[in-house]
Amino acid sequence: MSDTDSTRLNVSAGFLSVAVALILVLAKLWALGQTGSLAIAATLADSAMDLMMSLGGLAAIAYAAKPADDDHNFGHTSAEDLAALGQSLFILISACVIGTAAVFRLLDDTVTLPEHETQGISVMVFSIVVTLGLVLWQRHVAAKTGNKVVQADSLHYLGDLIPNIGAIIALWASATLGLGQIDSVVALGAAALLAVGALRIGKGAWDALMDRQAEPAMIKGICEITDGFKGVHGYHDLKTRVAGSRVFVNMHIELDGSQTLNDAHATGAALRRAIVDAYPQADVLIHKDPVGVEKHPDDPRPSKVD
Repeated sequence: MSDTDSTRLNVSAGFLSVAVALILVLAKLWALGQTGSLAIAATLADSAMDLMMSLGGLAAIAYAAKPADDDHNFGHTSAEDLAALGQSLFILISACVIGTAAVFRLLDDTVTLPEHETQGISVMVFSIVVTLGLVLWQRHVAAKTGNKVVQADSLHYLGDLIPNIGAIIALWASATLGLGQIDSVVALGAAALLAVGALRIGKGAWDALMDRQAEPAMIKGICEITDGFKGVHGYHDLKTRVAGSRVFVNMHIELDGSQTLNDAHATGAALRRAIVDAYPQADVLIHKDPVGVEKHPDDPRPSKVD
């Protein structure tokens, strides 16, 4: 898939996310006014955060798609990690606010039951259907492009389904059984789920910003491609780092030192194409060494052999 196609898919997911979040905020505002349910208030706060994060994510996707320039020789994909880290912080804050409100309501003996539960349930069902459609498209895009902002957004919207279902249960229990505190219990559970998701997203973004290496499965796959590749007698100093949806790969390969420069270049280029074909998100730089070359005496750095 070309970079242009990837950008188009990522932007489409970003715009759809903003549109869905805006629709759900308006629908849940109406439902909250009708019912007074804390469980709906929890999902409303979540959707409001979704809207802010989706807007920020869309901006990050557009910025990350900018090509490399004189100031950013490796591109702008780290913007995806910054956006994902910001998303996780917003989610964590909203989880704390919702959880605190739920605890106070659980301790309040004068809490009132929600009203007009049927209207609230209808909005929650609508919310689930719309969210499912968005998640399916986001997962499709993320599988094609590997974009971390889309992945984080998809994970969060998937987590939204559980609070929405919980809100339906709370409203039903209130209407049929008169159990007002179920509303607060569901809101507390929703807050816990939000916090767990925020920590997961934040860790992934933090690891990328700290130049963590690629996933072990990808490193193993690159090693398998390189091992026994025609013309390659060995390799060393394989290093990887993740930045947004890009993975930068540096490695040294050992070639027959008696061959021509053209032949050595052709072997390195062929290996690079093989790695990129297997991992389209990879940006590969290959250095060519003669077989058995010794470390240059002016280079004091130890050699890392993989």
